[in-house]
Amino acid sequence: MSRSVTSRGAHLGMLLWAALVGLSFPVVGLMSELPPLLLTALRFAIACAGLFVLARRSPDFLPRGRSLPLYALMGLCLAGFFSAMFWAAHHATALTMATLHVTVPLLAFLLGLGFGVERLAWRLPLILGLGAAGALGLAFAESLVQGGRLQFGIGEAVFFLGCLSTALYPVLSRWGLASGRLPESAAVRTFWSLGLGGLLVGLAGLAIEPVGRLAAMRATDLALLVYLGLCSSALTFWLMQRATAVLTPGVVTAYGYLVPFVSMLLLFLRSPQHIGWVWLPGSLMVLVAMALLMRGDVRVGG
Repeated sequence: MSRSVTSRGAHLGMLLWAALVGLSFPVVGLMSELPPLLLTALRFAIACAGLFVLARRSPDFLPRGRSLPLYALMGLCLAGFFSAMFWAAHHATALTMATLHVTVPLLAFLLGLGFGVERLAWRLPLILGLGAAGALGLAFAESLVQGGRLQFGIGEAVFFLGCLSTALYPVLSRWGLASGRLPESAAVRTFWSLGLGGLLVGLAGLAIEPVGRLAAMRATDLALLVYLGLCSSALTFWLMQRATAVLTPGVVTAYGYLVPFVSMLLLFLRSPQHIGWVWLPGSLMVLVAMALLMRGDVRVGG
């Protein structure tokens, strides 16, 4: 398998991924309440349009027969997460969603064990646990500062299912690469998984959602959707696919622990008066966990 992507490059790319994902939560909250499945399909279509030129250059652009079912399943994983995110944004607090999102790396590690793409060892689970504790510490600090509270209802349950879906995505990607079902090009893998996922979720949206409600989309909604499609879908999942060729699913998804850290920095930019010692324990744990991951250089199959 090609090692054109170095471990260092994969880690740096996932740092950018964490920043983009952290920014996507407040951006989604700015959008009007529109049909989530159809909105996800449009977002994926925009992402595919942005990826087409890069993916088309690969000699493996056209998928083989045994790749199609896997691409469809990967696409449904993406669609499940984004649909849940759009819907839950209006039924759950941003704090609770950010907190639930820290379960993704541990879920990816456990799923990876089941698919045989993770090794049963003590070091990575301990680092993931440290990162999760730090991310939860940041969420707790945010609840104290902003007066919010953690809660679990139908919105949170739907978003947790979305977290399970997004945890499965890099596991399927790594398994597909290891089994020879998927090509080495990260752009091609991202393009087809987004494309088939968008097609399937769009058909479901046409069947069960009121299409006419899309007419209520404002110009600002469209601008936000274009940003989410290009930056928070095309770019983030290309970065994840790129890193999956070098790092294990647990390590790749561990960068989700930086998402609450990004939220904290955004809060400080908006309201500097909220800077305080309450943020320090969680921040330190997250930064130490990420430093251990980078230093440990946990690679696929090694």
